[in-house]
Amino acid sequence: MARQLRTILQGVTYHCYSKCHDNQNFLQSSLGKQLFIEAVQRCQEKYCFEVNGTELAANHVHLVIRTLENEATISRIMQYIKALIAQKYNKLMHRGGAFWIGRYKCKIVEESDDPIPYLLRLLWYVGYNPVRKNLCTDPRESSIGFINCYLIEGYKAPIKITLHPFFYKLGNTFYECAEKFLLCEEAYLKKLAASS
Repeated sequence: MARQLRTILQGVTYHCYSKCHDNQNFLQSSLGKQLFIEAVQRCQEKYCFEVNGTELAANHVHLVIRTLENEATISRIMQYIKALIAQKYNKLMHRGGAFWIGRYKCKIVEESDDPIPYLLRLLWYVGYNPVRKNLCTDPRESSIGFINCYLIEGYKAPIKITLHPFFYKLGNTFYECAEKFLLCEEAYLKKLAASS
């Protein structure tokens, strides 16, 4: 059976995620983290798009990407990032074979019933990913640390993060937006505790 065609739109926000082959912890090492950061940085230099959030765990990555009108598609962006990581990792580790489990998966934020709350929850979900995987105790302390960009004005993460336009709908100033964004963290943590 032919695989289903992916919805490719421009000017929308994608939550993309991809797992390592056989759930191997290829990204757990400092090398894996370095290759991930470098691949996203190089992709940002090559194509015009926004990274609104990203984290990695030992065996998978999450990227929140906003494509721009008449620029690179999400498929081109993700293909570039994944291929660069796989090629460099395999070369440096003297290994062959698959690095990723097939295609990346994605959801379009703007297609949800209520896109703004959905995106805010998604950012905290992605931010807490390394906490849930016991890689750190707070999303503010992760190796990527993108969540700090939404909490500390002018914060520079290892990967260039563009604050999503939905974030700026939370208030009139950065500080108002950050305070309301922190309320979303509280709501996320309550939901997480209730599901445990």
